[in-house]
Amino acid sequence: MASNMEQTVRICFPAARRVTDRFHVQKLAYEAIQEMRVKARWEALDEESVQIAHAKACGKIYHAPVFENGDSRKQLLARSIYLLYKKESLWTESQRVRAGILFREYPDIKKAYYLSMKLGLIYHQCRHKDVALTRLAKWYDEVNKSGFIAFGRVARSIQTHYLEIINYFEKRSTNAASESFNAKIKNFRTQFRGVKIRLSFCLDYRKFMRNLRIPQVFTLIGFYVDPR
Repeated sequence: MASNMEQTVRICFPAARRVTDRFHVQKLAYEAIQEMRVKARWEALDEESVQIAHAKACGKIYHAPVFENGDSRKQLLARSIYLLYKKESLWTESQRVRAGILFREYPDIKKAYYLSMKLGLIYHQCRHKDVALTRLAKWYDEVNKSGFIAFGRVARSIQTHYLEIINYFEKRSTNAASESFNAKIKNFRTQFRGVKIRLSFCLDYRKFMRNLRIPQVFTLIGFYVDPR
């Protein structure tokens, strides 16, 4: 979704159909809900600081109130980080109890959580571009109605790149293969602690990949490299 990567693809692969990987789209939604959680936690910390200062001024010892699971408010928000990434069906019993308290105390976070899960369901359930586009448009409307600033940025990003996002549903393509290939290159480069001569690097890398029996690499790195 980065503009520099899009420009690179346009120049190097002008006939290619660009696809925005689902991981990056869902990551935007997860980051938005975590932003809301962190904001609420900072507010809880500020409130507790005020209460501690007030108790100290009165010569008393401050004891933070706790919920039925033993969490204070700041602990509740801190310990909810992982459950907000997971589906409701995958929660442990303690996470289920904590989520119930969190959603009761912070209904906006509850609404944001289900918005992020709905975005994931579009990827899981839709098999055709037209259906996915319709459901994505409905999700976009829900985000606009929610008024969440964090999710507004997600919606604008999706609106900008929706053509590339919808292309995913043609063959459900991901960039897993290219990420794996990139990891192999980084691993090879790490073994030699960097690269000084690019031509030598490409030749050595061809030998390295040949030993791994990955013949398709020859077409991927079969480009001209200026030895200078």
